[in-house]
Amino acid sequence: MRVLQVDSGRRWRGGQRQVWLLCRALGREHGIEQVLVTKRDGELARRVAAAGIPVHGTTWDIGLDPRAWWQLRRTIASFQPDVIHVHDSHALTLAATIAMGRTVVATRRVEFHIGRFGAWRRPDRIIAISEAVKRVLVAAGIAPDAVVVVYDGIDVEDVRRAATPALEIRRQLSIPAAAPIVVNAAALTGEKDHRTLIRAAHYARAMRPDLHWIIAGDGELRDSLVADIDRLKLGDRVHLIGHVDRVDALIAEATIFVLSSKSEGLGSVLLDALALARPVVATAAGGIPEILPSEALVPVEAAEPLAQKVVQTLENPVPPPLPARCSASAMAHGVLDVYRALL
Repeated sequence: MRVLQVDSGRRWRGGQRQVWLLCRALGREHGIEQVLVTKRDGELARRVAAAGIPVHGTTWDIGLDPRAWWQLRRTIASFQPDVIHVHDSHALTLAATIAMGRTVVATRRVEFHIGRFGAWRRPDRIIAISEAVKRVLVAAGIAPDAVVVVYDGIDVEDVRRAATPALEIRRQLSIPAAAPIVVNAAALTGEKDHRTLIRAAHYARAMRPDLHWIIAGDGELRDSLVADIDRLKLGDRVHLIGHVDRVDALIAEATIFVLSSKSEGLGSVLLDALALARPVVATAAGGIPEILPSEALVPVEAAEPLAQKVVQTLENPVPPPLPARCSASAMAHGVLDVYRALL
């Protein structure tokens, strides 16, 4: 079986990490012949190439970059794949104009609604990373049997290795050794809802004045979040630290990991926190309730309940288990079953 993997890969985020883990597991465990088309010199290209999988790198500076379209066309002609597996909307839109007569699989990672027309009607199968994502697709008119749920997965040993050596974030931020730390790692975008997280820090201060909140990530909302922190006089307790290369090392030093999203396909960063045996608090957004127990959840956009749940968890810090279906190996098995069913 020959599989062409396609991802626009312009930023290294959770989706690109899943593509890398999938490619690696399909190659190592199942001997699947693969080629990846993605942005040249990006982190995804580097990691997949390091796993011994050919990468046809291209210039991919905008979502629908015509240079990427030409590279994709050349690769299809030379590689002659049995399956074309696309991993984001831009990759799907480009591939849909070239892949006539070929089997196309698309992974959907977000619970945003899709339009009545467009490329998401083209794939032979859509892999949804949670039941929540599948519900959105079916509600938009995609046939239920055309959508298969395969959960994101991680390699626990990879995560644990990446967490050492320690980041020593307390020392870097001059946080007392005995002070508890809440860590959040997410892009500073609207769906991640850091405004609710910051308001939760405001409510929690009265209950646990020693509590510090660390937010790792960059995005277009950074300036407005800084303004919120200043307005609530939280500058000594809420730390916006920007992009962190070693996120797992940061999570490993957390007393609690928190995700405050109001829209989330699954929240794969939560899997890292579980692999590192960190207590977790999260909103019941999208697919998050499919991987966390109800006692770890609060309603979406509910700042005060989020603060209360964090403080309660500090008093009884029990890490939830990592679901067995959320390993990279299980993910690869599920995806391979989709390929085989179509062929």
